[in-house]
Amino acid sequence: MLGPVILAASRSDRMRRLISAAPVTKQVVDRFIPGETVGDVVPIIEDLTAKGLELTMDVVGEDITTPEQAAAARDAYLELVGRLKELQLGERVEMSVKLSMFGQALDGGHELALANVRPVVEAAAAIGTTVTLDAEDHTTLDSMFAIHEELRKDFPQTGCVIQAYLFRTEADARRLAAAGSRVRLVKGAYKEPAEVAYQQKHEIDKAYVRILRTLMEGDGYPMIGSHDPRLISIAQELARKAGRKLDEYEFQMLYGIRSEEHLRLAAEGHRMRVYTAYGTDWYGYFMRRLAEKPANLLFFARSTLTKG
Repeated sequence: MLGPVILAASRSDRMRRLISAAPVTKQVVDRFIPGETVGDVVPIIEDLTAKGLELTMDVVGEDITTPEQAAAARDAYLELVGRLKELQLGERVEMSVKLSMFGQALDGGHELALANVRPVVEAAAAIGTTVTLDAEDHTTLDSMFAIHEELRKDFPQTGCVIQAYLFRTEADARRLAAAGSRVRLVKGAYKEPAEVAYQQKHEIDKAYVRILRTLMEGDGYPMIGSHDPRLISIAQELARKAGRKLDEYEFQMLYGIRSEEHLRLAAEGHRMRVYTAYGTDWYGYFMRRLAEKPANLLFFARSTLTKG
C-alpha cells in the first residue's frame, strides 16, 4: 500500500529537501495550498463563499519545538480572525486547528495548548464563527478530547474530529453525538499500529459507515469529511432515514480535490465546507494529502516527468 510509504516520507528530512527542490513542486502544492499568507488566501475565501460554499481554514505547520513557536501559531490564527472580521464572513468561514501547533507535544504541553487555543476560540466566537480541533495520531487524542470538553464549557460550538480507522472511535462517537456537539468524521491519515487501528480499506469503510450512522441518529451536528462518492451517497441516505434537514449536517472536502463536486452539493442545497490550508510549512500537510488519496501521487509524478 502506498499510503504508509508516503507517510514515512513525510517524516524524512531528506525527502523534504528533495521534494521541496523539485521545479514542479510549487505548481503541484498550489493545487492543495493556495497561498502562504492571509493576504494570499483572501481572494480564495471571497471567491468560494460567493459560489455558495463555506470554508474551514487551516494554518499549516506542526513541527513546533518551542513555546515561542506555539505562540506564533496562535497569533497567526488571531490574524486570520481579524481578516475574517474585516470581510464580514464570520458566519461562513470557521477554523481548524491542530493542537500540536499550539505546543501540545512540549513539556507541559496540554496546559500550554489549552492556553494558546482558548484566545483563538474566544476571538472566533466574537465574530460569529467557531473552531474545530483536528485529530492527530492516537497518542494525542485523550489530551485533545479533554481540551475540547474544557473549551465547550464556555464555547459549546467548538468542534472536534474523529477518525474512523481507530478502534476507539465508535465509543467516542456515541459519547460525542449529543445535543450541541459538532463532529467531523474522517477516515484517518496517520500511520497507526494494528493494535489500535484497522489496516484494511474495507474495514475502515465499514467502520466509517457505522460511526456515521451513530452521528446521524444522535443529537449533534455531523460533518462528513470524505471525497468518496459512495460514502457521500450513504451519508445522504442515513440523513434521510434520521429525518435530518439539509442544514442539520454538512459535507467537508479538501481544497483542490473534486471541486466540481463541491459546487454540485452546494447547488443541491447541502452545506458544503471546503477545508483550505495556507502557510509556509506545507510539507507535512501536503504529504498526508497524498497518503489519504495515493492517486494524487500519480498527478505529482506525471507533473514531475513533464515539467522537471
